[in-house]
Amino acid sequence: MSVATWVEVGRIEDVPSGHAARVEIDETPVAIFNCNGQFYALDDTCSHAEASLSDGDLDVSRCAIECPLHGSAFDLASGDPLSLPAVQPVRSHVVDTADGVIRIALSNEVA
Repeated sequence: MSVATWVEVGRIEDVPSGHAARVEIDETPVAIFNCNGQFYALDDTCSHAEASLSDGDLDVSRCAIECPLHGSAFDLASGDPLSLPAVQPVRSHVVDTADGVIRIALSNEVA
């Protein structure tokens, strides 16, 4: 996966375990998820129906996000759909949390 420049988007305490947050990087909406202390970032738009994934239900037992509109679930690490009706992945991004700061590098790959 090729990545763009690192962008600081907040501090780790801004996104407690089991929660999500939405940020914009270069006009791209990005959802940040904290799954049991591990941070993930996906495009914030469901590949099925344009809903905001950061508003969905985070399933920490399997590190997945469920779309609030039609219930499609996506793997936080890969962005791959885990359930219908979505069949296309959501683009995933690289996250770094050094020194308590959350940094994201947008993937150049299209989902």
